Amino acid sequence: QFGIISKLANGVFNFCIEISIVQVETLGEFGVFFTLFLVGLEFSPERLRKVWKISLQGPCYMTVLMIAFGLLWGHLLQIRPTQSVFISTCLSLSSTPLVSRFLAGSVRGDKEGDIDYSSVLLGMLVMQDVQLGLFIAVMPTLIQAGMSTYSSIFKEILRILILIGQILFSLAAVFLMCLVIKTYLIGPYYRKLHGESKGNKEILILGITAFIFLMLTITELLDVSMELGCFLAGALISSQGHMVTEEIMSCIEPIRDFLAIIFFASIGLHVFPTFVIYELTVLLFLTLSVVIMKFVLAVLVLSLILPKTSQYIKWIVSAGLAQVSEFSFVLGSRARRAGIISREVYLLILSVTTLSLLLAPALWRAAIMKCVPRPERRSST
Repeated sequence: QFGIISKLANGVFNFCIEISIVQVETLGEFGVFFTLFLVGLEFSPERLRKVWKISLQGPCYMTVLMIAFGLLWGHLLQIRPTQSVFISTCLSLSSTPLVSRFLAGSVRGDKEGDIDYSSVLLGMLVMQDVQLGLFIAVMPTLIQAGMSTYSSIFKEILRILILIGQILFSLAAVFLMCLVIKTYLIGPYYRKLHGESKGNKEILILGITAFIFLMLTITELLDVSMELGCFLAGALISSQGHMVTEEIMSCIEPIRDFLAIIFFASIGLHVFPTFVIYELTVLLFLTLSVVIMKFVLAVLVLSLILPKTSQYIKWIVSAGLAQVSEFSFVLGSRARRAGIISREVYLLILSVTTLSLLLAPALWRAAIMKCVPRPERRSST
């Protein structure tokens, strides 16, 4: 009887821990939402139009190159192509919340003919979030392709192309909806909200939060990432002018800071200390290899697509893209349940991601100190 009671107690304890982890991660997701909203609030539509080609091309080229290198190494190490594609895609993503914190509060004007590195970096990160939504949608087809014979591979490729078409259609619908909201709705909505909230900032905060959740719900229903919806919510409100931006930012920033702390703390919940200690040498080698490879690939891609007058920003943007996104935790968990990767590979992905995020501030600071002129450096570090 004592043994049964002990097992029952352990089961209840583990269940409570899992529930607590889920609650912390949920609060952390709110931190991501508010962080990207404030990023969109500072990232005006005019800046977005200036860098949209680079933002679209850069992440696509980097993902293709990462998958190509992954398939090459997978062939040499005799790893299944499905597993190689998955691992490469996970590692190709970069952390939008982390880089947003690096750029928080940095205000800088562009020189004549130059492109602001923060605009390029944020544009590429938002495009990677769109790629994340696409990859999550394609993952079930990828699983079936790994289990299929060669005769049905053509059908799976056709299904992936159809999914890509659906995502592109959804993106077109989202941006058309944003155009309608900016033209007809956002102005009257904010004026009504501002009039009702005089002397009562809680109404303004609730109204803005409701708009954020409306946008992320719409993008989620259209099979586009919720993060893109939060970013677009901020960009739409920023179109109302600088005074509106400053007022909303002063209200939302304290909430964002509190929830962002929970988000970054939740990353530590995915780390297994014993595994990191036992495999520390291997993990350090893999992490440095991934960070260096992402940095070099980003420099090569940006060298091809950036204008000659803005080539100097490629080092800063590459430093911002060199870590691995925390969303690889989500992808790794789904892939492990689906049987695409083993438990050992899952632990490797978690550990490499965490270590790369720990290295990111040092790499970013080094790039800023080396490449940013002194007047801009104070607002960027």
